Amino acid sequence: MEEYITSRRNPLLQQVRKLISSRRERERTGLFVADGTKLLQEAVKYCTGLHTVILTEGVEARIPEGVRLVRVPEAVMASISPMESPQGALFLCRLPEKSELEAKPGMLLLDGIQDPGNIGTILRTADALQIPVVLLEGCADPYSHKVVRASMGAVFRTNVLQSTWAEISGVCRDAGIPIAVTALSDRARDIRTADLTRMAVVIGSEGQGVRQQILDAADAQLIIPMNPRCESLNAAIAAAIVMWQMKQ
Repeated sequence: MEEYITSRRNPLLQQVRKLISSRRERERTGLFVADGTKLLQEAVKYCTGLHTVILTEGVEARIPEGVRLVRVPEAVMASISPMESPQGALFLCRLPEKSELEAKPGMLLLDGIQDPGNIGTILRTADALQIPVVLLEGCADPYSHKVVRASMGAVFRTNVLQSTWAEISGVCRDAGIPIAVTALSDRARDIRTADLTRMAVVIGSEGQGVRQQILDAADAQLIIPMNPRCESLNAAIAAAIVMWQMKQ
């Protein structure tokens, strides 16, 4: 049964605003927000935790039984949607339960990548290439609305793992999986000459690169060959190249 909400002060809409703006609120409530009709279609197909759907009048969608459905006027949707031009669909999903961390060869580790667009693009590419990804300390929240949007639904289709460096390095060591880092150094080896299928590879943050602690502990350093006059690549592009090489 549909509900109809017209007040911008409604508790549900106030909760939506908090979830959009606060990672702490998302973790406290176990919910996150996504927006857009295309993402809603992906969530209906793949997200087992679809919780509440908010639609404007005239927007139709197939909503599973048991999911709360709310209608609001366009002006109310505009007051809660993070998009400049709302598509008329916004929805809440439950955060997935944390699964046991497992090290796998051919795995990507992200260290301190803070740009939501980069995180989302990496998750989308990893989903396409079937590469496991683990987010380390300092990464953007994979369940912020910006990451969810940039991932084009990959967060609904895959299990996004999060870990500390201490934990994942220990798990990799116990599993006998060497850890390589991407770095601009004289020690770095051309990625085309390394067997990435048996390694875990670390991609560093946009500004600082891989943390010194991880550089010091890594089993190998890798470099993506490029024009000498170019200093670096965007983190998402570098990750895509590494993941492609992992599939070779």
